[in-house]
Amino acid sequence: MNDYGVEESGTGAAAGRPTPVDVVVIGAGQAGLSAAFHLRRGGLEPDRDYVVLDHAPRPGGAWQFRWPSLTYGKVHGMHALPGMELTGADPARPSSEVIGGYFDAYEQTFDLRIHRPVDVTAVRDGEAGRLLVETSEGTYTARALINATGTWDRPFWPRYPGQETFRGRQLHTAGYPGPAEFTGKRVLVVGGGASGTQHLMEIADVAADTFWVTRREPVWREGPFGEMEGRAAVALVEERVRRGLPPKSVVSVTGLPLNDAIRAARARGILDRLPMFDRITPTGVAWDDGRTVDVDVILWATGFRAAIDHLTPLRLREPGGGIRVEGTRAVRDERVHLVGYGPSASTIGANRAGRAAVSDVRRLLRRATAAGPAAPAAPAAVPAPTPPTAFPGGAVAPAPATAAG
Repeated sequence: MNDYGVEESGTGAAAGRPTPVDVVVIGAGQAGLSAAFHLRRGGLEPDRDYVVLDHAPRPGGAWQFRWPSLTYGKVHGMHALPGMELTGADPARPSSEVIGGYFDAYEQTFDLRIHRPVDVTAVRDGEAGRLLVETSEGTYTARALINATGTWDRPFWPRYPGQETFRGRQLHTAGYPGPAEFTGKRVLVVGGGASGTQHLMEIADVAADTFWVTRREPVWREGPFGEMEGRAAVALVEERVRRGLPPKSVVSVTGLPLNDAIRAARARGILDRLPMFDRITPTGVAWDDGRTVDVDVILWATGFRAAIDHLTPLRLREPGGGIRVEGTRAVRDERVHLVGYGPSASTIGANRAGRAAVSDVRRLLRRATAAGPAAPAAPAAVPAPTPPTAFPGGAVAPAPATAAG
C-alpha cells in the first residue's frame, strides 16, 4: 500500500472501499492513450497517481471492431500516437489488425498499464471535492477525470413508421460484417457519410442491386483539403460544442472527398442518391408520393453519438443536449475533461486534446496540492523506453520525447 492508499500491485480498485488516485482516464482509444502518455511523461505513475480504464477486450480502441474489408490502405488520416510512429504497415491488411497491433505495442512501450475489460457505470460527486468513479472492478475517487469514451458504443438508429414490420435484415455500421454476406441481395444503405459510401461501393460488386438514401443531398468536395480548410471545419464543430449542442462529426461540415474510386462509383450509378423515405414496409421502404423499393437488407450507416451516459449524475448537459466545453474542460465542472469529443474526435484532434487535457489537469492538481496537505513527491519522469522492433501490423519507431504541456 502506498501513500495514496492504492495497492502497489496495481490490480485495480480495492474491494469494498474506494481507491483514491489523482486522475481516472476512461477509454484507451487514440484520445485516452494520448492522455495516458502525457500523464506518464509528466511524472505521474500509473496505478498510483492515475488509472486508465477500458471496457474493450483488447488494445485497439474502436478500431478493433472495424469490418475486415476496411484495410489499412483505405483508412483516411490515421495520425500516429505521440511519441511513436506507425511505419511499415501493410496497406492490404485489415485496419483492425494493423492499428490494434500498434496500440498494443504503444501500451507496452510506455508501460501504460491499461485496466481491461472494465466497465464504468457512473461518475458522481464524492467527498472533499473528489469524483466517485463506479466501475466493474470497484470504485475509484479522483481529483480529475479525463473521459475518452468516443462514440462506437452508441450507434444511432433512426426510427421510422413501420420499422418493426420489415421482414428482411436490418443492421448498423457498428455490426457491418463486410460485403460477402450481401451477395445476391437487394440492399438499401441509409446515410450520407464516409461509411455509407464505402459500404455501397463494396456491396455493389456482389449484391443483386443497391440503393442509397440520405436525408440531405451529398456535398462533394473537390480540390485539396489543407490546414486552413481543416481548421475552418474544426471551428464549426467546436462552435456547436461551445454552445452546449450535441457535437457533429468533422466530415459533416467538410463534405465527402471526390477521389478516383468515388468518381468511378458515380459513373456506374452506385452513388445515385434517393431522398429519405417516409416509412418502412414489410418488404422495403416507401415514399408518400407512391414510390416503393423492395429490399432484403437495410443497412443504417447513420453514425454514432457520444458515449457519455455514465456522466449523467454530474448533470453536465446543457438544455441543447450536449456538454459545453472550453478546450477540453467541461464548463459545468472543471474536474472533468472530454477528449475525442466534438472537434477532437479525429485522430489528430484526439492527440492534441489528450495533451491539452493533461496540461489543464496538472494545473488543477497543483492547485489542490497547494490548498491541502502536502502530497507525496511525484516520481521522476519516465525515460523513453526502447520500443519493440516489430509488431503484427508493421514496424514502430519512437519519436523524439516531448515535454508534457
